[in-house]
Amino acid sequence: MTSKSETTPAQLRDCSDCPIRHRAVCANCEPKELTALEEIKYYKEFRPGDTIVWAGQDLDFVASVVVGMAALSRTMEDGRRQITGLLLSSDFLGRPGRASVRYDVSAISDVTLCCFRRKPFEDLVASTPHIGQRLLEMSMDELDAAREWMLVLGRKTARERIASLLAMVAQRDLKVASPSATGPLTIDLPLSREGIADSLGLTLVTASRQLSPSPI
Repeated sequence: MTSKSETTPAQLRDCSDCPIRHRAVCANCEPKELTALEEIKYYKEFRPGDTIVWAGQDLDFVASVVVGMAALSRTMEDGRRQITGLLLSSDFLGRPGRASVRYDVSAISDVTLCCFRRKPFEDLVASTPHIGQRLLEMSMDELDAAREWMLVLGRKTARERIASLLAMVAQRDLKVASPSATGPLTIDLPLSREGIADSLGLTLVTASRQLSPSPI
């Protein structure tokens, strides 16, 4: 695993000031529950291209993405790679009760993770209804998103797939920025064209063609 040393950025030390507080796994927590999370948390930072965790690797933490974007991917025996999901700000990495993940997870941009030691976090889930309830809500949202993505990959054209990807990122950016945000929204998509192709089941040539400006 490649990463910077564990850090606690000054602007993130207090959970009440966290930029993803209203969307993360701790969204429904009461003050005493936040205090319990504070005691088991630490931060990790990754650079673009760093591997956060390999498929099958023992994972001694679970984490919320505070800043940045990461990709979940699988590589087949012939070298073809499929990005099966994107982790954006407030998304959760890892599963309580599971010691490993089934996918490679790599940083697409600079990524900051708010990590919780896995065993103490599992104990908190068992004893803190608000955390367990929020995890269930997030899991249901993830299931709905996976079903929607099946439609994107199974029925939409190449151009429609790219439009759907941009719309998904834009909607998430808007919700994370503020639940009531208004005005223009700028999409930050650090995925390369190859990454876009790997996400959408397209060839690099097709993705590049669809992203290039159409001639007048």
